[in-house]
Amino acid sequence: MKIVRYQEPAGGIHQACRHPDGGLERLRGDLFGELVPSGEPAVVQRILAPLEPRAILCIGLNYRRHAAETGAAIPTYPVLFMKSPGAVQHPEAPISLPTTAPSHQVDYEGELAVVIGRTCRNVPRSEALEVVLGYTCANDVSARDWQKQPRLGGGQWCRGKSFDSFAPLGPCLVSAAAIPDPQALALQTRLNGETVQAASTADMIFPVAAIIEFLSASTTLLAGTVILTGTPSGVGMAADPPRWLRSGDTVDVEIEGIGVLRNPVIEEPLSAQTR
Repeated sequence: MKIVRYQEPAGGIHQACRHPDGGLERLRGDLFGELVPSGEPAVVQRILAPLEPRAILCIGLNYRRHAAETGAAIPTYPVLFMKSPGAVQHPEAPISLPTTAPSHQVDYEGELAVVIGRTCRNVPRSEALEVVLGYTCANDVSARDWQKQPRLGGGQWCRGKSFDSFAPLGPCLVSAAAIPDPQALALQTRLNGETVQAASTADMIFPVAAIIEFLSASTTLLAGTVILTGTPSGVGMAADPPRWLRSGDTVDVEIEGIGVLRNPVIEEPLSAQTR
């Protein structure tokens, strides 16, 4: 099932099922309980991110070719960092280049996102996919200067990854049952229509099940936790010359069986005090 979260014209927020013909049928129930078709068409004002995450846990250096392009050693364990849930952005909504805390090196990172469906702890790898609610597309937008340059504090990973709009998710949540093997998906990122990342999730160093086992060890993962599983090669930072996002760009992240997450790029409005 492809589940879409949407806002109706009156302001209410609901879930819908996307049928093969593209039509949307409103669902009743709870995303983490039972969702059932209502028989009613969804009246959509805008498509939203598939959920409001309880936490966003991210894995770095998880594709072999990406590690090679950055000159990094293959890690022994998954490399964990976090993004603020406040960084979530909706499909078609803009990635905002920071100006108040300025960054001039904002990068794209197309990724497969995993949504945990039930609160869990100490999940063995053999059972890890059983706690997955579903999968969606993500863009781990990154301010590389904040993330890496000593003049901005040095190693500010969470800062460089958590600016408003730096975690686009969508366009839908595909149920785990519809993706029995998350290690067999084609992933592409396109910048202004040009393919800049093209890989298979088979290139992951740590597969989804291993990531869940690692993250849940002695640690409770709450239902609604989103896990970003790493990005393949082709990031802007590794291009020659580097390819940074600019106002007017459009970034598409497409994953086989899920769909296309599209976001335009703008500069942060100087007058904006709230989202």
